[in-house]
Amino acid sequence: MPTGTAPQPGESGFEHPRVKAYLDIFDTDATLWEAGSRARRGRAEIGPAIINSLGLVKDLRYRGTNVVADGSTVVFGQWNEATVKGHKIAFPQIARNVLGDDGKSLQARRYYDRHVLLRDTLPDAPVGLFEGIADSGPAPAEAPAPPRPRTAGLPQRLAAWNSEDIGALLARTGTMRLSGPGLDAPLKTAAARKAYLQRFFDTADVQFKAGQVAVGTTTTYVEWHGTVTRPRGEPVPFGIMERFGPGGEWELYFDTLPLLADQKTIDELFAELAGS
Repeated sequence: MPTGTAPQPGESGFEHPRVKAYLDIFDTDATLWEAGSRARRGRAEIGPAIINSLGLVKDLRYRGTNVVADGSTVVFGQWNEATVKGHKIAFPQIARNVLGDDGKSLQARRYYDRHVLLRDTLPDAPVGLFEGIADSGPAPAEAPAPPRPRTAGLPQRLAAWNSEDIGALLARTGTMRLSGPGLDAPLKTAAARKAYLQRFFDTADVQFKAGQVAVGTTTTYVEWHGTVTRPRGEPVPFGIMERFGPGGEWELYFDTLPLLADQKTIDELFAELAGS
């Protein structure tokens, strides 16, 4: 719907048509969790989060890429485009909502990598976590897409994430191509996929619980959420969304910033990004 530009400084954000359009998605007692922040409850807390996000990426536009509805759970893939400090940026995001009987969101989570907002816009942005990881050598021969993970096997997959069992994670995805934050192209070779996961676990100590699972006719989404402990750091809220697609795609969606810097540094970087 046409909702105009983002609220301007000094403008009443809650009455702005674009903010009202976003807020109308949520139940009055809904919770919203976004990358790198605590969960916000109710429209009084969700509204300012929306206003702040629109203030940072004023021309944000996105198109849907994939939708799976499974019972009350709806998972919405999207491709975001925006201008930040004169730089055009684009990045994928997964929105996961649990809906009430009236269609309003009772619980919403957003999975995306905030590092892409900083990477090309700030000279002092941290180097990407997965810098230098790519396929080398010949890619394996094309093979039929392996079957998507079954619900019955999810407890074992959760255990593999929490125990940093790279072999188990890779074994259950077969020859699927791996896409994730920091990659310019999907990884097709076993060595590159192993290197990607090893880099992740070398930096992150995750403690996950099972989240929502959405199984569609061609695509499955699996959510893990809990905490991550950085080296020499405290546990912070963290989550990963896995997408298993019909063409042999294995996609990971998560925020790398908590793995690259402490909260004070992240706050300072975003304050710099928000400055004129």
